[in-house]
Amino acid sequence: MKTNRCAVGMLALGLALGACGGGDGDSGNAANGTTITMWTRSPTEAQSRRLVDAYNAAHKNKVKLTVIPVDNYQPRIAAAAGAKNLPDVFAADVIFVPKYTSQGLFLDLSDRIAKLPYAAAMAPSHMKLGTYEGRKYTLPHTLDLSVLFYNKVLYKKAGLDPEKPPKTLKEFAQHATTIRKKIGGDTYGTFWGGSCGGCYVFTYWPSIWAAGGEVMDEQGTTSTIDAPQSQQVFQTYRDLWANGVVDPATKDEKGATWTGVFPKGKVGLLPMPSTTLGTMPDNDKVKVGVAPIPGPDGGESTFVGGDSVGISSTSKNADAAWDFISWTMSDQAQTEIVAKNKDVVARTDLAGNKYSAADPRVVLINSMVAKGKTPFAMNFGPTYNDPNGPWLQVARGAVFGNDVPGALTAGAGKLTAALKQQ
Repeated sequence: MKTNRCAVGMLALGLALGACGGGDGDSGNAANGTTITMWTRSPTEAQSRRLVDAYNAAHKNKVKLTVIPVDNYQPRIAAAAGAKNLPDVFAADVIFVPKYTSQGLFLDLSDRIAKLPYAAAMAPSHMKLGTYEGRKYTLPHTLDLSVLFYNKVLYKKAGLDPEKPPKTLKEFAQHATTIRKKIGGDTYGTFWGGSCGGCYVFTYWPSIWAAGGEVMDEQGTTSTIDAPQSQQVFQTYRDLWANGVVDPATKDEKGATWTGVFPKGKVGLLPMPSTTLGTMPDNDKVKVGVAPIPGPDGGESTFVGGDSVGISSTSKNADAAWDFISWTMSDQAQTEIVAKNKDVVARTDLAGNKYSAADPRVVLINSMVAKGKTPFAMNFGPTYNDPNGPWLQVARGAVFGNDVPGALTAGAGKLTAALKQQ
């Protein structure tokens, strides 16, 4: 079984890995002053650095962290794997983990994970996508949920009740329109990454799910983006754009500065990554309210994203690497580092910790983990995240064009072809 998995990985990547591990590696003592290397992508830099800095301060072993721009991350992983030079530990967008496990890039951690006292409490969506052919290869690293942020200061200025966020996507559109009309100037109702495939996935799909729709089949090989629920969601955003409610910069936003717009106090409400809550200001321009992302007529959902982390199959320091990644899931790390900074804890048994309980917004975010989804597709990256893939053009055609149903119907076939590509 494992030999076949390695062969699949070599063919898929065009690589020849030195090891496609099921073993523990040649690592020696876990606390012998070893320095291990770790890679993470730029969107999760803050969370990764906090964990690495805290570990380094309290342990004899050390972690050397390298942060790589998100657009370069997958090519860097592929190149390092081909050169048999992967870092000891690397995090990956949870969506891409099934591809990496099937290609033999991670060490099999099944036996180690089974010994953890909190093994059953680790984020189920991340653990599911980190399991391949019955074996476990990764742990949760960060959880990033899509939730609705709204600016209570602008709500009050526009005559809206700052304690009553929208319960439906139709109300979302109404509130955004009211803010634009009542305040005007350089203040807009909403904003999103209009030239960023992942941004559409993270913010639009929860509204589709909340309405009972799906974007793909369970196997992740057939697109259903032309479903009625999806057409409703895209039509809502398309109308907001056509009516001048959306910040014009939306159309060219590639994602790098997407989350930096809301803190400036010039946008009323928009779906955002939950991990940014801890960095949000609280002043006379911005007071952040948090609500679930609704469907057109109600319901609520979230995209359970974030990163998983594992030990590379070529690591020579597996014990030291495990000492670090298992520590990141400990009570101390999850409570005093993750929860304290208003991030979502990766263990369900710690959801009600003292820091989360102190902020109702964080309690709401934690509660959304059970209501959201992490979609599965082996070809997710090339289909949806690659700026040259079909998804970005489909989404932009629907929301910035003149025919939402037509754009989504034509796009479904293109997406299915990409999802099925071998």
